[in-house]
Amino acid sequence: MPDDPTTVGNRVGAFRYFRAQDRWEWSDAVAEMHGYPPGQVQPTTALVMSHKHPDDAASVALLIETVTGQGRPFSSRHRIIDKNGDVHLVLVIGERMRDDNGDVIGTQGLYVDLSNVDETGTVDAAIADFTEHRAIIEQAKGVLMLTYGISAERAFDILVWRSQDSNTKLRRLARQVVDDFTTTLQVPTGLRERADHLLLTAHQRITPMDSRSDAC
Repeated sequence: MPDDPTTVGNRVGAFRYFRAQDRWEWSDAVAEMHGYPPGQVQPTTALVMSHKHPDDAASVALLIETVTGQGRPFSSRHRIIDKNGDVHLVLVIGERMRDDNGDVIGTQGLYVDLSNVDETGTVDAAIADFTEHRAIIEQAKGVLMLTYGISAERAFDILVWRSQDSNTKLRRLARQVVDDFTTTLQVPTGLRERADHLLLTAHQRITPMDSRSDAC
């Protein structure tokens, strides 16, 4: 059954921007906010800018520079005009995206569509909804990373590919992957014993340099 378009889950979506490749990715919900069916278009900086309301163009230009040039965290409320000419007030929140070495490689974050909603409490609900979805996506990424010995970025690319190829919402696919891999796959006893050892001795392999991450 399709998602009810009035639910919070369809008013919030994710985006990622990879600085070195000048490459954007957005979730089905963000595509739909811009008037596009899932997987129909590949977002670009030019496309993203073309949907901004003319009266917000100056401030959004600075926002885009923050995203693509400086990679700083940000938040912005502005209007976008979808492909059908409808105006949407959106809240966009971004944070730094880092690779496995901790280097900043771009920006990731969320869009919240504030059109025709009561903002008191709705924004918090939408952000909480996104956070829950992101958590299950991160779990699915971890499952693929462990199973296939790949990086977090490659694991996410696989999930996005399967989501688009099967026309399945990313969060639903991620939840199914986690359920399947944790209930169906049987870990051999020898591997589980090795995992037990690594878990119980992990603290012994932490180096002083790793203390920079203790805030997380």
